[in-house]
Amino acid sequence: MSVDAPDYKATLNLPKTDFPMRAGLPKREPEWLARWEKIGVYDRLRDKAADGSRTPFTLHDGPPYANGNLHIGHALNKTLKDMVVRSRQMMGHDARYVPGWDCHGLPIEWKIEEKYRQKGRDKDAVDVVEFRRECREFAAGWVDVQREEFKRLGITGNWADPYLTMNYHAEAVIAAEFQTFLMNGLVYQGSKPVMWSPVEKTALAEAEVEYHDRQVDAIWVKFPIVSAQSDLYDAEVAYAEEEERQQARADIVEASVAREAQLKAAQVLIWTTTPWTIPQNRAICFGPEISYGLYEVTGTPEECWVAVGDTYLMADALAEATLTAARLEAGQWRRVRDVQTEELAALICAHPLRGAADNGEWDYDVPLFPGDHVTDDAGTGFVHTAPSHGDDDYQIGLKHGLKMTFNIEADGSYRADLPLFGGETILSANGKKPGGANKAVIAALVEGGKLLARSRITISDAHSWRSKAPVIRLNRPQWFAAIDKAVGDGQDSYGETVRKRALTSIDELVTWTPKTGRNRLFSMIENRPDWVLSRQRAWGVPLTCFVRKGAKADDPDFLLRDEAVNARIIAAFETEGADAWYAEGAKERFLGEDYDPAEWDKVDDILDVWFDSGSTHAFVLRDRADGSEDGIADVYLEGTDQHRGWFHSSMLQACGTKGRAPYRAVVTHGFTLDQKGVKMSKSLGNIIAPQTIVDQYGADILRLWVAQVDYTNDHRIGPEILKGVADGYRRLRNTLRFLLGSLSEHDTADVADPLEMPELERWVLHRLSELDDVVRDGYARYDFAAVLNAIFQFTTIDLSAFYFDVRKDALYCDGDTLRRRSARTVLALLHERLTTWLAPILPFTMEEVWLEVHPGDDSSVHLQDFPAPRPGWRDDALAAKWARIRAVRRAVTGALEVARRDKIIGSSLEAAPVVHVDAETAAILREVPFDDLCITSGIAISDAPAPAPADAWRPEDGGDVAVVFAHAEGGKCQRCWKILPDVGSHGHDGVCGRCDAALS
Repeated sequence: MSVDAPDYKATLNLPKTDFPMRAGLPKREPEWLARWEKIGVYDRLRDKAADGSRTPFTLHDGPPYANGNLHIGHALNKTLKDMVVRSRQMMGHDARYVPGWDCHGLPIEWKIEEKYRQKGRDKDAVDVVEFRRECREFAAGWVDVQREEFKRLGITGNWADPYLTMNYHAEAVIAAEFQTFLMNGLVYQGSKPVMWSPVEKTALAEAEVEYHDRQVDAIWVKFPIVSAQSDLYDAEVAYAEEEERQQARADIVEASVAREAQLKAAQVLIWTTTPWTIPQNRAICFGPEISYGLYEVTGTPEECWVAVGDTYLMADALAEATLTAARLEAGQWRRVRDVQTEELAALICAHPLRGAADNGEWDYDVPLFPGDHVTDDAGTGFVHTAPSHGDDDYQIGLKHGLKMTFNIEADGSYRADLPLFGGETILSANGKKPGGANKAVIAALVEGGKLLARSRITISDAHSWRSKAPVIRLNRPQWFAAIDKAVGDGQDSYGETVRKRALTSIDELVTWTPKTGRNRLFSMIENRPDWVLSRQRAWGVPLTCFVRKGAKADDPDFLLRDEAVNARIIAAFETEGADAWYAEGAKERFLGEDYDPAEWDKVDDILDVWFDSGSTHAFVLRDRADGSEDGIADVYLEGTDQHRGWFHSSMLQACGTKGRAPYRAVVTHGFTLDQKGVKMSKSLGNIIAPQTIVDQYGADILRLWVAQVDYTNDHRIGPEILKGVADGYRRLRNTLRFLLGSLSEHDTADVADPLEMPELERWVLHRLSELDDVVRDGYARYDFAAVLNAIFQFTTIDLSAFYFDVRKDALYCDGDTLRRRSARTVLALLHERLTTWLAPILPFTMEEVWLEVHPGDDSSVHLQDFPAPRPGWRDDALAAKWARIRAVRRAVTGALEVARRDKIIGSSLEAAPVVHVDAETAAILREVPFDDLCITSGIAISDAPAPAPADAWRPEDGGDVAVVFAHAEGGKCQRCWKILPDVGSHGHDGVCGRCDAALS
């Protein structure tokens, strides 16, 4: 531009917006939260449904535990739920979300006990009601903390009135749900092995157990055989002569006696990783299909717990490994003979501790029984069986009438009066180290000559997911819910038993995202035992029932079943909470005048907390005005661990009281790992707290990460990943900023009719129509990554790299033309759709973008629905045409990039290339302003039959496009910078005809 050239910059329609490129999310997001609370967004959405025009949609919140600050798993979970609720609301539903908390249970008790220990107080000396009050206050404090942390993530919901399992009404309903099981005859007291935490002194459910590697003592133990009777004496021998028959029988008897003598001199070997269970041994099991042999020791090393001539029974497949563990070398043993299943079944062994105690504690016989659970994968092929400490062991004990042994106390110690081992513990007080029980048992076996070998091995063992200490299988009296007994409540549409109803619900009533969730829960419920309902703790809802003193658990009148008594209990819980059960005089109060308190005992065990949370459907979905019309949730959404947790317990609980699943859909997410794929751990220092991310980047960046990952699998997060997410956010924000700048001072009255718009705008409308389907379908399928990816691809490729790039010229330089009005109309439609489509994912940013165009004290994007699709926009023929146009355009821009690289041009406006295409394509290109689309000052379309020049640029992907570079001819317009022949021939100096008209 010459010195005297006019400056036309002020005449351009350049973008104008206060929307900042730097988001400043950590600082600004709290302002949006305060604004939403002030204008009451959540309540106003409920008002929209007051006329009944919107179908309710209920996501029922799986309650987090009120104990500690949020971790990244909480953030992922709640953000996914929020995306579901917001998207369903914007698709026309009345999407309700009542957040909730799980407030009872052991971790809270543990914290209060910890406080007591620090002060030297004895928990058992504290009044139980006072102790429960402290637990309630502790939980309430963390509810308040977590509520604010969740709100900071932009989670919408009824935060003013959440549900808490410790609310009085909730406790009353939980008790009433238990009483439904009670009255239907599903509750019984049994004595069977359950998962038991010696550290926490309570039974645990499978859902409360996790598996970790730990080192244990493995021992091979000798069981001397004391009897080996056989039926071979009764063999019939068919010989013609009596004398021969008698001799044959004599030979058989002699051989049988010899075989029995061999067995009586032998010992059965077992292998176990729980030496502390040996004192409770009552039997040995063998596998009927396994090959067994009798083995003799023929040589020994210097140090060994076997002697030459010793004989042992073991599985053939495990003999070498077993004898090697005894320090024998090859050639120091021989296989004597086969041992038949019939012979094994006839064996009787002595307990390995026989004679060790003066009182004859272990002077009893140990029989052998067949067991399908026995394998020859590891050990010896013989399984030590202690009915008090294992599921298979317990079933064998039931089948054969074995005596149950009660040697282990609640803290994992041997009963004080047990000979040799009294008071020894399985674990240390905190569960971090082994106690002295294993060592004492091994020492006794060594002293008695009953140990073959020992070793230290690593196994995957059950641990409490709260205390992280190992748990044991322990037989103690517990309360159970029978899941294979007919319920008898008349709700048999899906089966007569809890298990059958659950399995039918899984296949017929519930949809699963991902579908593998179905298989996991089905398998768990198909194979699970009866539900252990009782816990030996104080903070929770009690098992509100009474048992008759002196009666046995299987007596018909053992349990009191009385509706009037139940009603008094529930009425008290409604006004006083479950503390009423523990108040002085509670037994007399609830039994009333109908029963003699002296004849009944009040059960003080508390319910499994999974029964608490499993009952939430009743006091939230059924009882609340903002619950569900039929008491069933549209969706439950939790992590994969809840297949054994909340999904599982909710299913069982509802099938016992409602007759079916309490949900129609289940969505499951995986676990969050660090950016290297390693599980997060405080000890590894790879944990990222949600608050740290929010403070550095803002909640919308965290939410954007959630929307990007494949949440159905385990997923990663870390500093580098978050930087990438933030970069993607900035690109999106830049696109939105251009859109807002070009919409400044847009007059809604100045709207172009889509039918009159240029084809480019009509193509954008077609893409919006297509995208509307993708967005709605993705949100409906809970596939947020698909939604986000589709929108990102659209904004990046279709808008930023194409439409905006092309239309900048018209938006900046055109006067009041149909082309500019059409572009601004499309920009307004883009704004409306992009902000609403992205609002469930990026609520803070989209609120900011929305208010730039729709300001107002009561305005909010979160009060909008997704705009209704416009059928007239869809034009598949136009889309196909423009796919061809864009393909040729890519060839042209590729050729121009080469010219720019070679310093032939600095700007594409300096070019007016010749494009060689076939006749059909040429006809299409001539119907559109192809030079504008390619951002050149001119362009020539050639469909001449002669081939394009050899030096023409051709795209690498082949195709039928060739581009010959040519410079644009004419002067440079001082306003739009195009190089055109007519520049300078109009009323305004140095401009082209288009700009002259705009200036006029």
